Amino acid sequence: MYEVVGVRFKKAGKIYYFDPGDLPISNGDYVIVETVRGIEFGKVVVAKKQVDEKDIVLPLKKVIRMADQKDKLVVEENKKAAEEAYDICLKKVEEHGLEMKLVDVEYTFDRNKIIFYFTADGRVDFRELVKDLAAIFRTRIELRQIGVRDEAKMLGGIGPCGRMLCCSTFLGDFDPVSIKMAKDQNLSLNPTKISGLCGRLMCCLKYENDEYETAKEQLPDLGEVIETPLGLGKVVGLNILERVLQVELVDKDRVIEYTIDELIKEKVLPTQATE
Repeated sequence: MYEVVGVRFKKAGKIYYFDPGDLPISNGDYVIVETVRGIEFGKVVVAKKQVDEKDIVLPLKKVIRMADQKDKLVVEENKKAAEEAYDICLKKVEEHGLEMKLVDVEYTFDRNKIIFYFTADGRVDFRELVKDLAAIFRTRIELRQIGVRDEAKMLGGIGPCGRMLCCSTFLGDFDPVSIKMAKDQNLSLNPTKISGLCGRLMCCLKYENDEYETAKEQLPDLGEVIETPLGLGKVVGLNILERVLQVELVDKDRVIEYTIDELIKEKVLPTQATE
């Protein structure tokens, strides 16, 4: 077991584990750590805890020190410098006539590198652009192509539900989302109804997916003929979350609603349906 603290570098960014050493670190503290990008400023969002070796990437880097007020001022200065770098890069992209959309610019805490995030439909030859930027900023330059989901996460916005985007407020990682999830939830398959601002399937389709999968295992399929207290009937409707099915009685030409518990109680459905 290893003692770690979880550090996040962006509001809804991924959480990375670091060795706290003997430092009195608590949840909500700001720390200075060493990452693959260099020295970075981050916020502790997971207090000291013990984790198994399989849950971390070794060797585990140590927290260098607690951050102070001067470090917070450096972060603010870096943000202002990044805004200026954004405008400069935007002009250079136009000068070179590159088919790319600049999304964001970020300085590492120690200013050893500037990262320019962009989207593009295909590969972009930005070698000349990098030369120009390196001559202007005189530091390491990295141009990183990102996907549309990452773009939405960085820029933020309001989703179809009227709330701020999940990815920009609390989602650390993107979970895979498939069209099958929309089908299982009986949602309209109209792309405009189930797509987010990024144009991809909405992340929230994943939230209740496990509940729907469990319910579908308990309930019979549409069109299936089942035994009911009033005789044989054909399933013509399903309310998956409520575990309610509508059954059209074969001989009596009427539709009756049953809950899954009622049918099991009457012993017309096997009890293993709820397992």
